[in-house]
Amino acid sequence: MSSNETPETDLRDEKPQFVLPLVVRIERDAPPARTDALETAARAVLEILTDDRSLGEGEWARAMEDWQDARIRKVVRRARGAEWRRADALPGITVAGREAEVRVFPPVPLDGWPKDLARLQVSGTDLDDPADPGPVPDGAAVLWFSPELDMSAGKAMAQAGHGAQLLWWAMTDADRKSWREAGFPLAVRTAPAEEWPALTTSGLPVVRDAGFTEIAPGSCTVVSAFPGAARGATNLK
Repeated sequence: MSSNETPETDLRDEKPQFVLPLVVRIERDAPPARTDALETAARAVLEILTDDRSLGEGEWARAMEDWQDARIRKVVRRARGAEWRRADALPGITVAGREAEVRVFPPVPLDGWPKDLARLQVSGTDLDDPADPGPVPDGAAVLWFSPELDMSAGKAMAQAGHGAQLLWWAMTDADRKSWREAGFPLAVRTAPAEEWPALTTSGLPVVRDAGFTEIAPGSCTVVSAFPGAARGATNLK
């Protein structure tokens, strides 16, 4: 689940590997809508990237730096009931969407997950949208998903996080400041099939999956458009 990476040999592979854990709350009788969960996961990644604890001399800064120096991995697990309460008690940030709740944690070594997170399931994170998510809100960034790929909700949440992270890196300081102050407004939508080729060659940030799970290496999964406009890439709204 790495952004803009392929599994070939890379200098980053020689460094210690870390993963950014995300846990989505899925109660048996009240699962969140899929798009809401994807958008909430994307904002959770932005929240931890910009949290004071992740910056400078903050308590998470070293882990965040080590994680971003190697392969940018994210793994989404699911929890409910007591599992969620145990996860919520660990150091991290909980982000709420319309109904979805996602907790993001500082990066951990690939083989060093806290036991209360390690026991959570990765598979089975299947969510649906009971209604069309509607138009993109004014001023929101858009994470355009590939119309050609079928991903589980957990995989798609990780991809949304990648897309948000690449977009953050591509922004100017002024745009970052404005976006953060606005609460990171964003929308996840599936791109129209006829527009997808133009999006992937537009110069906007593109997530190319490493191919570790579910889809082929190098697959374009998400194209991230800046808040308020695609900046000349397409006329999609």
